[in-house]
Amino acid sequence: MIERILPEAAASSEVFGDDPHARLLPGEEQYVARAVEKRRREFTLARSCARRALGDLGHPDFAVHSGERREPLWPRGVVGSITHCKDYCAAAVAPATEVCSLGIDAETDEVLPDGVLGQVTVERERELLAGLPAGTNWDRLLFSAKESVYKAWFPLTGRWLGFEDAFVRIDPSGEFRAELIEAPAPSSAGELTGFSGRFRFESGLVITAVIVFPG
Repeated sequence: MIERILPEAAASSEVFGDDPHARLLPGEEQYVARAVEKRRREFTLARSCARRALGDLGHPDFAVHSGERREPLWPRGVVGSITHCKDYCAAAVAPATEVCSLGIDAETDEVLPDGVLGQVTVERERELLAGLPAGTNWDRLLFSAKESVYKAWFPLTGRWLGFEDAFVRIDPSGEFRAELIEAPAPSSAGELTGFSGRFRFESGLVITAVIVFPG
C-alpha cells in the first residue's frame, strides 16, 4: 500500500496486524529492554520492516540503532523512515544518491480527538480544512502530513520543528505542500523552504510521505 506514494527509488515493507516472524537483532534489544510488551512489539515489528526494506538495497542484516531523539540510524548511503499505528507498521528506505531525505507516517482514519486540532494547526490551516469536501478526515491527514514533514526535516537539519512551524495546504487529489513558517533553513540538501508530499486513504488508514530529492 505505502509503495503507491513513494518514488521508484524507494524500497518499502509493511505489516498489517502482527508478524510472528518479526525479531530484533542483538544490537537493537537495548532500546526496549525495559519497555512494556506493547512498546516492545511495536519496536520489533518496525525494525523487522526496516530490515526487509533494507534487504532490497543490499543490507538485509543491518541492526537499526536509535539516535538521541529515537530516530532510526540507517546504513551509510541510505535514508529512510519508519511509522506504526494500531495494527499497521511500515518502513521505507532509499539510496542517498537518489533521495536526500524521506518521511512517512500512518494514522488511523478517524477524526482527531477533541482539542488536538487546535494544538497542531494554525488558524489559516483550520480555515482551509473547513473548505475541503465533507466526509473525509482531513484533520487527521493534516496531522499525519506534519509528522512526515518532521521525519524528513530532522535528518537534514538535526533541529526540532514544531507543528506550528510548517503551514500545510492539502490538494484533495492526493498531494500536499508544507511551507516553513520560519525563515528558510540551511540543511545538507541546501536551503529548505518547504516540502512536497503525497497521501492515501486506504484500509482504514491515512498514510503520508514526504520526499526530498537532490537539487
